[in-house]
Amino acid sequence: MNRKLLSVLVFCVGFLSFFGCGNNQKSAFIKNNYPEVSERTLAEANTTFFINPNSGDDSNLGTSKEKPWKTFKRINQLHLTEGNTIEILSAGDFKESLFVTGKGTEENPITINFSVGIYNFYPENAYKNQFQISNTNDAPKDFKAVAFYFLEAENVRLNGNGAEIMFRGKVMETGIRYSKNITIENLTFDYYRPTVSELKVIKTNNSYADVEIHADSKYKIIDSTLTWVGEGWKHKPQSLWQAFNPETDKVARTSLPVNNLSFSKIGDQKVRIHFDKNPGLKEGIIYQNRNTFRDYAAVFSERSSNIIWKNVTVHFMHGMGFVSQFCENITFDNLSVKPSEKSGRTCAAWADILHFSSCKGNIEIKNSYLSAANDDAVNVHGTHLRITEKLSNKKIRVRFMHPQTFGFEAFFAGDSVEFVSNTSLLSYSKNKVVSAKMLNEKEMELELKQPVPHNINPKDVIENTTWTPNLTITNTKIAHIPTRGVLITTRAKVRIENNEFNKPTMSGVLIADDANGWFESGPVKNVIIKNNKFIDCGSPVINIHPENKVVVSGAFVHENIKISKNLFSINSGKILFAKSTRNIQFTNNTIEAKKRFLIEDFLTFKESDAIKIENNKQIF
Repeated sequence: MNRKLLSVLVFCVGFLSFFGCGNNQKSAFIKNNYPEVSERTLAEANTTFFINPNSGDDSNLGTSKEKPWKTFKRINQLHLTEGNTIEILSAGDFKESLFVTGKGTEENPITINFSVGIYNFYPENAYKNQFQISNTNDAPKDFKAVAFYFLEAENVRLNGNGAEIMFRGKVMETGIRYSKNITIENLTFDYYRPTVSELKVIKTNNSYADVEIHADSKYKIIDSTLTWVGEGWKHKPQSLWQAFNPETDKVARTSLPVNNLSFSKIGDQKVRIHFDKNPGLKEGIIYQNRNTFRDYAAVFSERSSNIIWKNVTVHFMHGMGFVSQFCENITFDNLSVKPSEKSGRTCAAWADILHFSSCKGNIEIKNSYLSAANDDAVNVHGTHLRITEKLSNKKIRVRFMHPQTFGFEAFFAGDSVEFVSNTSLLSYSKNKVVSAKMLNEKEMELELKQPVPHNINPKDVIENTTWTPNLTITNTKIAHIPTRGVLITTRAKVRIENNEFNKPTMSGVLIADDANGWFESGPVKNVIIKNNKFIDCGSPVINIHPENKVVVSGAFVHENIKISKNLFSINSGKILFAKSTRNIQFTNNTIEAKKRFLIEDFLTFKESDAIKIENNKQIF
């Protein structure tokens, strides 16, 4: 072997060993600091553990206030049990996750109490793992940090007692997986450096615009190029921006091409943007910018049940908001999502606020304030998987089709399913799953109880109809939303009552269903929209718009929608558009408009039937 070849081989071996060693070190770190459930020590029942990040010592026993632990490391070695309590005695800094496993009881739960104050959470030494998250999976192989993680935990109550958690880098704020009866309350989440950057245009002319960059939006300018700089991340401005107009109190997406712009610093947090032609910057407008790569969910719940969020405030969250995936019974009571008033920021959520994918049981959102997002306030849907192959008389292969939704089990033994035409969105066969297995990250094999239908077309899809939740939204205000207020595609009962939809740029309520784009299923069967205020929403205010390409005479995608006793305050556009809907009622509503019109002028029906319009009135 010649020396040159030998040198190359030695280099390659060293290179691979170095990076392999890095991965092994990472695995060893996780294993040692966050052991598997089966490798943990069972805690003694009814024991209280004390933690003080300022004066504690992990060599202490940790069972008295006088000798507390300093970090979460010792707790993360325990499998907790009934009556265990974790008392965090003082605000301070944490550099590791709180990873909770174990089972309390309803009468004697596991309790976690924070003291009031501001806690800094640094993600570098946090628990990290790969998570496959619906509508979020741009980085399926990345290891995501988690601050508070509940795995195989039961009957746990976390009480923040007014504590504020300040995240110091991208992180999944909370993960809840394979758990039940989890309550999180009296807590505030925020970011020291939000992943949405903000600037306000102070002055414009034909060749430049002077802007003031928010103090929380760190940046650098090198060779006339601006880069947003965060804690553990950085990116150059993207062309998708969001514009907030303080005078109209409205927010909307906008495109501002950045390729031909140059930047120079003219003062503290003041920058001059140079251009040959203004790309659209307007004086007085606040612009928000983010990297649109979907790498995280802020809160991820999977295969869990009976989750309660109560009296929780979010001043900022990175990622796809609260994503609940194959969960049962979720309650949000007095959830407030908005920037801190003292911060001067205008954005609180990097994308959606509340996102529910293939859940069941009851989803309840009440007494809440959902605002300042970069996408929808609430989205409730299932997932259509495309039928790619009939393997046998009772077996089929199915596939996730959207590039941001895949990698998780979408069917389980005992689930009911329906075969759906991708063109008409109509169901043509029902069945039940006997067994289901993942073939790879995008495909599953399903064995069914009854024979597979013979009339499957090449792009037809299948929906899991077991995982379709009831939805109740009451006494909630939705504001500063650039897209839709609420998206609904669930065949279970839906009640939207006593809410205020304040100036969403698009529809206040969208009822969709599609099998070719986002593949978000399915039809609605029982919807009540009652006693709400729709203030200056986008047109149409209520949009019933399934994306079916073919209409079958006498058959309808959606049915049984009652819209009554609502106030619609509008300047222009339509109040209601309904397509492929049967049995729709628009009754006893009040329309506040600048001009007098016939009520019917505000309503459009297409390929729909059994329409009732009655006792509506207009005021000026």
